[in-house]
Amino acid sequence: MANTIRLTGCHQVPRSVSDDRTGTPLWIPVSQYSYLALATTAFEHVHSLSLDFHLEKRTGEILSALNKGGAINSFLEKITFEAVPRLADLAVAVLYFLLTFGALYATIAAVITVFSLHMTIKMASTRADLRRDMVNADREEEAVKNDSITSYETVKYFNADAYESTRYQETVQRFQAAEAKYARSMGDMNIYQTLVFMCGVLIMLVVAAVDVARGTKSVGGFLVILTYLYRLQEPLQFFSSFYRTIQQALISGERLLELFKIQPTVVDRLGAEPLLNCDGHIRWTNVQFSYRTRPALRDISLVCLPGTTTAFVGESGGGKSTILRLMFRYYNCDSGTIAIDGQDVKDLTIDSVRRHIGVVPQDPVLFNETIMFNLKYGNPDVSDEEVYEACRAASIHDRILTFARGYDTKVGDRGTLLSGGEKQRVAIAHTILKKPKIVMLDEATSALDSKTEQQIQKKLIRGGSLGQGRTLLIVAHRLSTIAHADQILVLHAGSIVEKGTHDELLAMNGRYASMWLSQSQQAPIVARSGFSDGDHQ
Repeated sequence: MANTIRLTGCHQVPRSVSDDRTGTPLWIPVSQYSYLALATTAFEHVHSLSLDFHLEKRTGEILSALNKGGAINSFLEKITFEAVPRLADLAVAVLYFLLTFGALYATIAAVITVFSLHMTIKMASTRADLRRDMVNADREEEAVKNDSITSYETVKYFNADAYESTRYQETVQRFQAAEAKYARSMGDMNIYQTLVFMCGVLIMLVVAAVDVARGTKSVGGFLVILTYLYRLQEPLQFFSSFYRTIQQALISGERLLELFKIQPTVVDRLGAEPLLNCDGHIRWTNVQFSYRTRPALRDISLVCLPGTTTAFVGESGGGKSTILRLMFRYYNCDSGTIAIDGQDVKDLTIDSVRRHIGVVPQDPVLFNETIMFNLKYGNPDVSDEEVYEACRAASIHDRILTFARGYDTKVGDRGTLLSGGEKQRVAIAHTILKKPKIVMLDEATSALDSKTEQQIQKKLIRGGSLGQGRTLLIVAHRLSTIAHADQILVLHAGSIVEKGTHDELLAMNGRYASMWLSQSQQAPIVARSGFSDGDHQ
């Protein structure tokens, strides 16, 4: 049977084809369809959850939960294909005893059946907590393993191989202890079930033997009763394991079912319409936002005209990245309005808003695929020549050609085979190919050397293929990268404390001027280097 469950120890592993039942071809497509529907629905649901869930999730634990889809599929298979036929077997068995041997034998058979099923349910229910402890220990083991492997570099930075090995070994030992405890309890349960059945068989055989001695039953009838009793054992054994199996499947799939209960916090309003065309006109009016109980933005009002560049600067934690997250509809503001081209984003579908926004994060995450795959990911219809042109604009084309396989080079897990600067330039080229009207750069050139950064600033961001005709929102700590901006907003504790151009803010002699002076003293900086003919020290 497709996608049933193999017990290895007590770990559950999905598989494709049953090795314990031959079955007809009908079982395979039905089982595969149910598994496909469940697995894809769970995958899509996790992707649909809002950013707050993904920031707090434990990746390894979520992956382990998603892998338990096979357990729920096993439950559905047994209900669909096995439970009903076996119930019919038991009903026929009792009816056969009634018609063939009389009411007394039918009553004994019914008592054996009902008592066996009742005892199975009661005993399995008392062992549910043991099974749950084992499944939770299994999930914790998977979480520690996945997290540790994902954080490989951090482990190496702190010479923590031995610590990670000990930590993982402890989770395996906790699982094994829970597994052993559960296995012992199930062994005891099997003994009790067998005793109950054998006692029922003994009672019926004693009654049959008495009837044979009295001459009301023949020896052949006694043998028929004996034979049929052992035939009755098969469906009873099935149901004794069936309840345990579905209980185990449901407990194993509990975390997956819990995920389905979690709903996204940012969803489309009823009647929301798509943003079909975008000019890039942005207006924020008295926007307030808090992460749960922690205030993040206070009374933010700003206007970004189409084709202009707006930069956000300030200390860490001042609210710069939060502004970009609200623009991308990761969150809804608590009060106030965010409008694009005069339309409140809450009245627009989330997907349509995001289609018009391109984001270059500070630390881009790439798929473990080829460079070409990653570049075309957001817009698969672009031609290879368009990809090359975007990479030239991002100053990465020539570098890619030096790789042994060029654009067919795999970038490693999360892009780790590329340097930080290379990943950022790939992300910039990726955003160019998306062709958005609003571009958000979150420290997008922080990993680049000064020369490369200036090249990108001159030919790409300011009047180039990324900046021309697009509204740019830039978060930066290096003020030299945003000195050309049409307006610069200085954020402090979630509020805009200064606003103006580079020259206007320097003339204010406030926070921006202090930051500029501090960076100038740390390293001689030529203000607007590469952006204008004038030099400002």
